[in-house]
Amino acid sequence: MSTVITGASGHLGRLVVDQLLAAGTPSARIVATGRDVGTLTDLAQQGVTVRRADFADPTTLEDAFAGADAMLLVSTTTVGERFENARNAIDAAVRAGVSRIVYTSLVNASTARMTLADEHRRTEDYLRESGSAFVVLRNGWYLENYTDQLPMITQYHALLGSGQDGLVSAAGRSDLAAAAVAVLTQDGHLGATYELGGTPFTLTELAATISDVLGTPIAYRDMSVADYTATLTAAGLPPQMAAAVADADAGLARGELFTASEDLVKLIGRPATTAYEAFQHAVTVEQS
Repeated sequence: MSTVITGASGHLGRLVVDQLLAAGTPSARIVATGRDVGTLTDLAQQGVTVRRADFADPTTLEDAFAGADAMLLVSTTTVGERFENARNAIDAAVRAGVSRIVYTSLVNASTARMTLADEHRRTEDYLRESGSAFVVLRNGWYLENYTDQLPMITQYHALLGSGQDGLVSAAGRSDLAAAAVAVLTQDGHLGATYELGGTPFTLTELAATISDVLGTPIAYRDMSVADYTATLTAAGLPPQMAAAVADADAGLARGELFTASEDLVKLIGRPATTAYEAFQHAVTVEQS
């Protein structure tokens, strides 16, 4: 039986496929899906089965998931469409006979008030009611959400946000992918909901970390949600996504992106990547 990875053309899904291969999972037992299979040709050349799966087009899904025992359902990125997309995928997986579904949710999804949490919460509920065996991975805020801002940080000599002095337990995508690989390849996880986060920090502390890495002063500049939304939009983020990111910072200020859980470290069997390490890597990549 095989394992389906949805969103394999995206950052997290691709990391999971790569780590499954590195862990010794036979390529013939991995099905990588995405809307554009042209981006997955290198995986096909390694023996991975590649299939088109477009959550917005349910007719593509049942065939894409056929013959699979397990599926990693990576949540889509389009705000306002996540629940409908996930529901289509869950329904198709059940029809295709997939016996267990691992879903990538959001940390504190059951209690967080931020806009992004609502669709994750609804998806978790739908998955639990689907009759399929499941695991819920409540992924923390990505460290990459900050390292991707490096050009803007260096331009303004500041980290911008609306998080006030709230703590965020951010984690690297590679670590979150490793957690997904663990639950896909090990027994004993069915029915579990894991809160996955790294070492917590405030945005002021993160700015100090970035200062250490860059060797130049970086301040944290706290803004209103409205002003931060406008700044992100001016920087090129689509307006709806900019609003969701700024709203998430408001949630950060309320403690909604913090978790004291050690689930991530337990699943991956090693310390999680730190913010310092993530920015060191980002700077090295930028300079190479």
